[in-house]
Amino acid sequence: MRSESIWRTFPVTSEHRSYARRVLEAATLLFGLLMGSFLNVVIYRVPRGESIVTPRSRCTRCLEEIRPRDNLPVLSWLLLRGRCRYCAARISARYPLIELATGVLFALTAWRFGLSIELAAFIVLVAALIAVTAIDIELRLVPKRIVWPTFGAGLILFLVSAVLREDPRRLIEAVAGSLAAFGVLFAIHFIAPKGMGFGDVRLAALLGLFLGWLGPGHVGLGLFLGFVSGGLGGLVALAAGRSRRSALPFAPFLALGTVMAVLAGQPILDWYRGVG
Repeated sequence: MRSESIWRTFPVTSEHRSYARRVLEAATLLFGLLMGSFLNVVIYRVPRGESIVTPRSRCTRCLEEIRPRDNLPVLSWLLLRGRCRYCAARISARYPLIELATGVLFALTAWRFGLSIELAAFIVLVAALIAVTAIDIELRLVPKRIVWPTFGAGLILFLVSAVLREDPRRLIEAVAGSLAAFGVLFAIHFIAPKGMGFGDVRLAALLGLFLGWLGPGHVGLGLFLGFVSGGLGGLVALAAGRSRRSALPFAPFLALGTVMAVLAGQPILDWYRGVG
């Protein structure tokens, strides 16, 4: 069941609520596009230990500062035809793809939660997962500088929500979900450390916190979908000629399973319980 939206407490018609929700989704889409531009900075600088605040973004080849007109999400990349204005160096398509993915996922998160504290919390999670996914694909790294601040932000927002709702049970389930997910992946890491890096274990603690807030079933579902998608990804890699000894980054699959469980977990669990 979707989280209770703030505007549902006001005496407005269902038509007004529907319109307000569409406005919220459009606003989060635009915000997501802008946030995606910032995430590109995070993805590049965090693994290198650089500040994400200063200096301003520059071309990595000619070192010219990127002007605001050339920093519009997606649009600037298209207008520049994927090249630097000054030195014509190619700009990776990853940049507009990250911006577009962030906008779409933010809008879907708004559709899922409406105007609520949970919306803020899960937008933080989605942003973190996009950054972690891109970094892990490129560098096989799950940065603590992203995981733990996101964990802290989620814990604070869930605490506020629990206090306002006078419902501590959900906060307890969130913490329990974090411990459970951490425990499962830590056990796998302990048994096969080469097959499961500790960065994935830390990430599981973060994912379990957010999925646990939605309910214990979401924790199991998110991990299950992550492992299934990871298995399918491994089969595709083998079919493409990748060596069995060449490890795939697992964080992107955990992130995918989590996003699927957040956006569509309840219908999937309802279907499973109905079948069972």
